Amino acid sequence: MNCFFKILIITLILSVAQPTNAAEFGRKKHQKPQNQQQKEVIHLELDANAPRNPVVHNEPDKDIDLEAIEDDLPENNADMYKQTTPLFNNGNFDLDSIFDKNKDNVIDEDTLLGKIIHQKITRTDVPTYLLREELTVRPEKGPIGKMQFFGAYQGRLFTDWQSADNDFGYDYGFEEVGVMGNFRHTKTDFKIMVKPRPNSELNYFQNFVGDAYIVNSSIPHHKIVVGYSRNQIGKEGGSSSYILPFVTRSQIARTFGNTRALGVRLVGSYPLVDYNFALNSSDRFFRSWFPGTEFTGWVDLKPLGKTNGKYGQLIIGGGLNAGHNKTDYAVGSFYAGYKYKKLWTNFEYAIADGYNGFHVSTDEAYGFNYTIGYKIVPQVQLIARYDFFDPNTDIGNNNRKEYTAGINYFIKGQALRLILNYVYCQNDATPDSHRIIFATQMLL
Repeated sequence: MNCFFKILIITLILSVAQPTNAAEFGRKKHQKPQNQQQKEVIHLELDANAPRNPVVHNEPDKDIDLEAIEDDLPENNADMYKQTTPLFNNGNFDLDSIFDKNKDNVIDEDTLLGKIIHQKITRTDVPTYLLREELTVRPEKGPIGKMQFFGAYQGRLFTDWQSADNDFGYDYGFEEVGVMGNFRHTKTDFKIMVKPRPNSELNYFQNFVGDAYIVNSSIPHHKIVVGYSRNQIGKEGGSSSYILPFVTRSQIARTFGNTRALGVRLVGSYPLVDYNFALNSSDRFFRSWFPGTEFTGWVDLKPLGKTNGKYGQLIIGGGLNAGHNKTDYAVGSFYAGYKYKKLWTNFEYAIADGYNGFHVSTDEAYGFNYTIGYKIVPQVQLIARYDFFDPNTDIGNNNRKEYTAGINYFIKGQALRLILNYVYCQNDATPDSHRIIFATQMLL
């Protein structure tokens, strides 16, 4: 528990302002020898020929974040084994090691804050943690080879208006703490993440448990995930919140997906194809023990997977989520995405005959969205999205369209990020509305 308190204390020190969880729209110690480093690596390596981000990251590493399991993304190349500055000396919090070792009123480069300021993080397609090494523990004995404690926070300041009605508020996107690591002398890793902030629609335990799973990588090119983990319902619906380009998910992603499930998953990765197949309990948020069984499958084809990014990265994928939870449901999804240098774009479509998202529904619904983004400089990205959704095809004049434009400012990759979104919502059944959202994101 002390590590959780450390994370919270450091978050307060690094925060410039308290940011917002917007409601859904519409409402090493010293460096170790190389051979020892290799023994401690979390065994989630991707294939060596897997495409990489064209932006060169200047902090190479062999470690893989467990977030890559959720995101189907390359590893986070932050240096796991650099020299670190201890935050606690003999159990006491050492402020000098954070700001000013020499006590000359200047932030020293070898202090914790100095190292954070001088970190050069260029990749934005994977999560990077500011205090990754400082919050990593490597026990000399016992079954655990390494544990990395982490914290994540996103806050949102928003204003929305509908006709003459104006609202101004502050919400939380996510507020999470956890630990991930590996078991000594095995190819088995683990992740536990909790969400301390209550959710008014769930009891405290239902919302408290985020991730709780183990990953075994004994089979070449494959990972077996057992436990409570994010469900791959659609491309965006199964992605980590940490790497989303917009503050909120698209309508199909937040309606059909953005859930976790208890079960077993097989994740495969090859240069030309990735796949993710799961057999789960159809329960959501521990509302009931086993209301039924569900299957979730997703396949990505990568036609340019062996070109080393020369012609960009093209992904064409699709999937199915089907099962029974009080009612039968089935959601089919299609995705196409392309990335070349500073430009990326994607299209996603989903159709449902009943669905099992945050709520179970028997409605037939469908929607699609198109997104485009461009990095004018490595730290600044312009983004835009058109988002259409019909929540019930049996009812006329109820379509919802959202037009979103925004800017991402990556101060330190996804680890320290500012987000500005403007959303215009056009509803057939209700008056049109507008929203402006300013969010800050921090990953420790």
